Amino acid sequence: MLPILFKTLPFFALIGLGYWAGRTRFFSQEATAYLTKFVFYFALSAMIFRFAANLELAQVWDGRLVAAYLWGTAFVYGIATLVGFLRKLDVATNAVEAQCAVIGNAGFLGLPMLALLFGPQAIGPVMLVLATDLIVFSSLIVILITVGRGGRMSPGIFKTIGIGLIKNPMIVAMATGLLWAGFKIPIPTPMNDFLSILGGAATPGALFAIGASLASKTTERIEIAGWLSFCKLVLHPAFVAFSALYLFHVDPFGAAMIIACAAMPVAGNIYMLAQHYGVAPQRVSATILVSTALSIVTLTAVIAWVS
Repeated sequence: MLPILFKTLPFFALIGLGYWAGRTRFFSQEATAYLTKFVFYFALSAMIFRFAANLELAQVWDGRLVAAYLWGTAFVYGIATLVGFLRKLDVATNAVEAQCAVIGNAGFLGLPMLALLFGPQAIGPVMLVLATDLIVFSSLIVILITVGRGGRMSPGIFKTIGIGLIKNPMIVAMATGLLWAGFKIPIPTPMNDFLSILGGAATPGALFAIGASLASKTTERIEIAGWLSFCKLVLHPAFVAFSALYLFHVDPFGAAMIIACAAMPVAGNIYMLAQHYGVAPQRVSATILVSTALSIVTLTAVIAWVS
């Protein structure tokens, strides 16, 4: 495990540097917000497009992998939901907690980290996980919050979800890149160099932004944050591993990648959703902080195992 720790430590060191910058106010919350925008809309999108445009669609799609990830994720989602109902949570709050239990930081942390640790062949499985999280579970939380607040299932909900997906630069970059690859259009050298330079900023920028954003997070309701972090860092990779290895027999490398993705700490975009809808944002904030801190050990252990 020690050699893997030495490989993952620089990633967490960048997060720590960002945390220090945010905590000392060297980086203000406004600066962090703009850095996050730069990474989200430009650097990470350039990285995803370049990776996707150099892949073949047949190499990316793996029905067994998607089914295995969905089964494992849905099972843990169900456990978190059941526990929430036993605690008499309302539907909206329960949906936010269940989201924390299964949605990891596959975009800002998983994609850059696994691509560097395992090479370009990691991109396909990680993008499938990212697409599943964004399309299936990000849609589910919007539906549950709307219905839980007394809203009705109407075409308007699906219109909102569709617009949200179309406006998501990671989805757009992924889809555009795969279309580019599907038509077998060569990437001109100047364009490839441009994407390479811009995409190169994604890894340090994303990790620094994660740390800086954590500096503004609080640790209220620590016992709930601990439970949800346990779901995300332990139960989620365990059930995805069982699903991938024993139920759907995913190829070893693909299984390793989705298990590693499942071990990622809670994604920051859940906090944005919770804040937007006014549903337990402090609880989500604490869970992101706790899960990210604990993932230094747990994620390193999972990556060492799948390696």
